[in-house]
Amino acid sequence: MSETTVDQVLAELAALEDPKMRAANQKRGDDHGVNLSKLRAVAKRLKTRQELALELWATDDTAARLLALLICRPKAFAREELDTMLREAGAPKVHDWLVNYVVKKSPHAEELRTAWSKDPDPVVASAGWALTSERIAKKPEGLDLPGLLDVIEARMKDAPERLQWAMNQALATIGIEHAEHRARALRIGERLEVLKDYPTPPNCTSPFAPAWINEMVRRKEG
Repeated sequence: MSETTVDQVLAELAALEDPKMRAANQKRGDDHGVNLSKLRAVAKRLKTRQELALELWATDDTAARLLALLICRPKAFAREELDTMLREAGAPKVHDWLVNYVVKKSPHAEELRTAWSKDPDPVVASAGWALTSERIAKKPEGLDLPGLLDVIEARMKDAPERLQWAMNQALATIGIEHAEHRARALRIGERLEVLKDYPTPPNCTSPFAPAWINEMVRRKEG
């Protein structure tokens, strides 16, 4: 595996391309047609390969970038590198994996969370809010939860879609994890009605914050 080249990996990804999967992914803004389970199998075989990951990222190919995020070393990236990568991520799946699989494991996560949350680009800001949700759930000490609820209440209703989703997750996480703020989180969700009518498959939890909060609290208490 040490001799594997970018061209070999790109050829392998091209062979895994499924036109039907590409068509389905494109509806979500993701321009690739590789089954993610098969992509993960390639990553498992390659193991951690930071230099190859950097070369794959540089191709600007969505499937190659997803693979890069699976085989990289998250702690090897400088803060500026992660900031640049987020701004050039493009496809939603690349954005999500970068935040969840790389930035969250980085020593720069908190610094980036603070900077991104204030960024004028709503896609960049959504990454900051995703990192904020992580802190709300796992390390809330030092966070101003009432202040976050103030911002959500004032801005979520009219926020662009990806930022709205990230703010909504933060709202739900506050309600689920922090009983002292649950009533207010529920009130905000009920009043704003964000994602209230979002089509939710049977046996799945609605992203509408009040329904999401109540269901997760019920499960935890049960």
